[in-house]
Amino acid sequence: MDDQADLHTDILIAGGGPAGLIAALAFGADGHRVLCLDPAPPVTAEGADGADLRSTAFLTPSLAVLRRSGLWERLAPHATPLQRMRIVDAGGAAPAPRLTCDFDAADISAEPFGWNVNNWLIRREAMAAIEAMPNVSFRAGLAATGLQLRGDRARVALSDGSHVSAQLAIAADGRNSTLRQAAGIGVRTRRYGQKALAFAVTHEQPHENVSTEVHRAGGPFTLVPLPDRDGKPSSAVVWMERGPEALRLAALPPDAFAAATNERSAGVLGQLQVVTRVTVWPIISQIADRFTATRLALIAEAAHVVPPIGAQGLNLSLADLGELLDLSRDAPGSAESLATYDRRRRAEGQLRLSGIDLLNRVSMADAQPLRDLRAAGLGLLHGVPAVRRLAMRAGLGLR
Repeated sequence: MDDQADLHTDILIAGGGPAGLIAALAFGADGHRVLCLDPAPPVTAEGADGADLRSTAFLTPSLAVLRRSGLWERLAPHATPLQRMRIVDAGGAAPAPRLTCDFDAADISAEPFGWNVNNWLIRREAMAAIEAMPNVSFRAGLAATGLQLRGDRARVALSDGSHVSAQLAIAADGRNSTLRQAAGIGVRTRRYGQKALAFAVTHEQPHENVSTEVHRAGGPFTLVPLPDRDGKPSSAVVWMERGPEALRLAALPPDAFAAATNERSAGVLGQLQVVTRVTVWPIISQIADRFTATRLALIAEAAHVVPPIGAQGLNLSLADLGELLDLSRDAPGSAESLATYDRRRRAEGQLRLSGIDLLNRVSMADAQPLRDLRAAGLGLLHGVPAVRRLAMRAGLGLR
């Protein structure tokens, strides 16, 4: 096809998940012409088939990018603040709390650690914002299928046979990124044999803006505050287990699943009632060998995948985006800007991945002596104020 027939844009974004949509809004707010595409339209209602029932805790540093994109003012009315992070060790002989450690944001900042928002709602508000932005287009039903990288532009082949030329192509198309593979960029992957169950619950006791991780074996059971639901306190649950056990749990009848959920929660918020369907997600760690190629940048899960511990996933993605935005003000896709992006973000991604990998392996411990050692380490971390504050700052990505 003659290049003259190509559609031309400043920024092309492959991927319509939260990271891709926020990237489209942020580059659009910076004055660039943006085309964002995805093979499927975003699911924007909780009860719809394919809805992402997970939630995202936007940590405080991520708000700069959300405000820059114009999305935060839409999300803020639906966001629940996270004032404290509570870790409960229930790794004794019985599934009951034996050590509880609170990490309070007030120890390091006047702001909460972050704000929690449902993933399906992020998509809904992002799509509404895109529709109101004349220089940003979203096209569902189209996928990037090929890539030609040239010194002055990236030429992306689409699934309908057309092509788009852009100053900068951004791969936000997930852990199996087509654009990353088309650029010949490899990945290193670690598999844990785990899956995560994601759903929402209501509970007897108020969460008081506390995000709670309950550790026993197989991975953490995390309750993240949501707005009240039908007049009852509500939380999003991410329950990590070894794969066969996760599938067994997901297949249980509703009453049996509810009973298993209450046992695993160790009663930290009283009786839980499951109020959405349960979705199952695979758990891996993955990092790309490079985060860039000529006129191409990888962000989000195209660049790195981490287990859902410590709210690092999308926050790490938004840190990618913030760096890329700053480097793209004058000349998006320039060799110098992409070299800087690759150097900075890959180093940070590797550091975060290593830390989360360690935490996940510790949380999976089955043997009683290892559980006891985990509890002792947690108590030591929490018991030294300077170390506790250092850990909280590190979790937020602050220096």
